[in-house]
Amino acid sequence: MAATEGLWNTLTAPLIRQNPVTLQILGICSALAVTTSLDTALTMSISLTVVVVLAAGVISAIGRHIPASIRLIVQIIIIASMVIVIDQALQAWFFELSQRLSVFVSLIATNCIVLGRTESFSRSNPPLPSMVDALGSGLGYSLVLVAIGSCRELFGSGTLLGLQVFPLADQGGWFTPLSLMLLAPSAFFLLGGLVWAIRSLWPEQAEASEFPAHDLGEER
Repeated sequence: MAATEGLWNTLTAPLIRQNPVTLQILGICSALAVTTSLDTALTMSISLTVVVVLAAGVISAIGRHIPASIRLIVQIIIIASMVIVIDQALQAWFFELSQRLSVFVSLIATNCIVLGRTESFSRSNPPLPSMVDALGSGLGYSLVLVAIGSCRELFGSGTLLGLQVFPLADQGGWFTPLSLMLLAPSAFFLLGGLVWAIRSLWPEQAEASEFPAHDLGEER
């Protein structure tokens, strides 16, 4: 029972309270670049989650046999190999999505979330907890991408997954798309707003100020 509860906590902690994007500010390049539509955000989320879970399992299983001097090199090779398989699968079966995702699927190999979980958790824990931890981090990352991608596509095009949600003004409806939502700055502002909202609800996530107010008062 305790083991099951521990795995459940490991899985759910990265969703909100320890989200790798909003708390640790990791993986934000793809969060800004591939969230112009929900389908690209979902594809990127699934790709990263599959890679981080499989990599965590493999690295956990063989971690004790990897010499410390080449540990990072081996981890990157394992991750990059899985990324290549995912990228080739996308090009084979979802070519249009693959083209829209551009180089960002390939860059999963250098994503700080993947490297961070394999380095800090997987190499020193058994395969099952490592894969659960990786799944939680992948779902936490996915939650942020899906939220931003949904918002940008909905207000930038009036659609979700390509399906018309808001009737467009040029087709007799009432909604005028906000073209700014499809530009990179909108993702930056949405992500910043999301981080602010979460840290307002859970103040313990905010970093301690380097310049406390009472210190400034004493200097004056």
